[in-house]
Amino acid sequence: MERTFNEILGEEVSIPRSPKRIVSFSPAATETLFELGRGDSVVGVSAFCARPIEARSRRKLGSYNTVRDEVLDDIRPDLILTVTGYQRDFALRLSKRYPVYPLALPVSVAGIIDFVVKVGLVAGAVENGRDVASKLLRSLARLERIDGLNAYVEIDLGGPVTFGRYSYITDAFRLLGSGHVYEDAPSEWLKPNFDEVASKDPDVIFYEPKMFSTFAEEDVVPLLASREWRGLRASKTGNVFVTPGPLDFLAHHGPSFITEALPWLQGKLRLARERIGTQ
Repeated sequence: MERTFNEILGEEVSIPRSPKRIVSFSPAATETLFELGRGDSVVGVSAFCARPIEARSRRKLGSYNTVRDEVLDDIRPDLILTVTGYQRDFALRLSKRYPVYPLALPVSVAGIIDFVVKVGLVAGAVENGRDVASKLLRSLARLERIDGLNAYVEIDLGGPVTFGRYSYITDAFRLLGSGHVYEDAPSEWLKPNFDEVASKDPDVIFYEPKMFSTFAEEDVVPLLASREWRGLRASKTGNVFVTPGPLDFLAHHGPSFITEALPWLQGKLRLARERIGTQ
């Protein structure tokens, strides 16, 4: 066993050098574990851990902050991974019974890479963690800036949510050269004021439906109409984009945010710039 200090818990955590029974309540940590070659050690996940597809076959223990105690006790994990924020109190409760290592939510795209390295450090995949981090850095280096656009992003997390300056999502837009309507808000996330968004008249709108919902791309038209947003610049130029697939896309800070979400955002911003240029 190795003892490592965790700043969120404020105490040392005893973790095997190479954990054999890992439970992850963080979709990002789950994806990272598989990316690091530790998927065989993942024995339990939350109901929202859907990346990669192999993770869906692992035993489901609960949601973001609930757990089926009988399943957890049957598994007897030697490492549990959670994140901070909404899971902090949950992690503190679990730490009374099993080794828990909460990971800080990233506030930047660079923080996602740091997240990968930290998962590798505690999961016995130190070199793999650094290798994956290097690959992600190279992916970032290939991105191009699409300067001068003002974007608005909204994600349905049981209600409309947008993001302030403490979010990796806002940082992603700045990395790609674009502004964000709420980039100066002093928070990670907040509930948007629809009249305020309209007054900012964004060039491009990104909308992410609730995970596993049946929301279709054409459903965004009546949504905009219900808010009287049909006259916004983004609507008139056709620069309203719905994220692909039924899973969290932007609301997911695993490695695929860098390898999939960022290139997708770049492509849509480039398209938005082209459409504006033809007006």
